[in-house]
Amino acid sequence: MFQLIPFPIVCVLLQLSSTQLTSASSLVNFSKAEDFWTILGVVPVLIDAAPPEILIVEYEGGLTVDGGNELTPAQVQNKPVKIQWSFQDGDLFTLCLVDPDAPSSTLPLLREFQHWIVVNIPGNEFLKGEALAVYLGSQPPPLSGLHRYTFLVYKQPMYLTCDEDRLRNPNLKGRGKFSIRKFAAKYKLGEPVAGNVFRARG
Repeated sequence: MFQLIPFPIVCVLLQLSSTQLTSASSLVNFSKAEDFWTILGVVPVLIDAAPPEILIVEYEGGLTVDGGNELTPAQVQNKPVKIQWSFQDGDLFTLCLVDPDAPSSTLPLLREFQHWIVVNIPGNEFLKGEALAVYLGSQPPPLSGLHRYTFLVYKQPMYLTCDEDRLRNPNLKGRGKFSIRKFAAKYKLGEPVAGNVFRARG
């Protein structure tokens, strides 16, 4: 038996249905950690597969890195106040922050630009590791488009004795044309265990 439904009720039902669909779509998008790695092109440009864990990164003022969100150079001028990943007692890790879009995403002649490399981190106490390259905040050149600043964490098989030049000054010298793939292969780090990405616009 066909029954007419008053127009206002139909509108409410349609609105609820639309809200539920939007909510479900959002859940699908954010429930798959590998999605943003592929959508942003970090996989396969920097790494072959998405890390199994999302790295928690927080800057001053409670600003967090969140799967490709945009943060201004001023917001990330200083190193993060908190970085967290899973570990067990005795584990050592390497943390890196690289930009594959230097000097621009359309002409990345300096890919990858190393903004921060720290090795021999006990657990996730990143301030206690050895900095091969001291922290340098994002510095996208004017009109260079969006840059994908990528945090990656690797579990080390042992304590590392690295022969790379130390970049102890927070400037641009000597930071270009780095390869995290080659670095990881050289020290047998395997694939990253955690990571995250933010973007900045030049």
